[in-house]
Amino acid sequence: MRKRMVMAAVLALLPPAALVAAEAEPDFIFKVRTVFRLLSPDAYIRIHGIDDPKVEGVACHFAVPEIGGWKGWAGLAEERSEVSLACRQIGPIRFKTKFEQGEAFYEERRSFLFKKLHLVRGCDKKRNVLVYLTYSDKLIEGSPKNSVSTVPIMPWGGKGEAPKCADFVKE
Repeated sequence: MRKRMVMAAVLALLPPAALVAAEAEPDFIFKVRTVFRLLSPDAYIRIHGIDDPKVEGVACHFAVPEIGGWKGWAGLAEERSEVSLACRQIGPIRFKTKFEQGEAFYEERRSFLFKKLHLVRGCDKKRNVLVYLTYSDKLIEGSPKNSVSTVPIMPWGGKGEAPKCADFVKE
């Protein structure tokens, strides 16, 4: 019983993002203040960059709101669901391993218990395009807030043939 209480206390002290295992970790790029508060922490939009861990040559950037105020500072505020996403080919595309359609490669807890942000990838086999989606969910109900970005798979520098994403989708 005492062990469980200690573990619960340790988990309560961890930052929310640390509670969700992720395949990749984003890099913090910058943030902009959206709400100034004189006596409590300000609200921001944070911009992050992340490389797709299974597809070399693709990077995504996403913007997430960060609630200010004392509840936001303490990690007790439920973060907003709005997230913006943009993914691009930044080099020659090379698939490191096969993946499942809709497979998550990054998740971040957005509230203490109930809400998570997901970044997932898929393949439009007909058009040879990687499709990236970000959405949030709640324990009880989902959220319609989402953003999608596509990356057409093209030969880099006009050389060679582009790989087919369909060849790397697990059936």
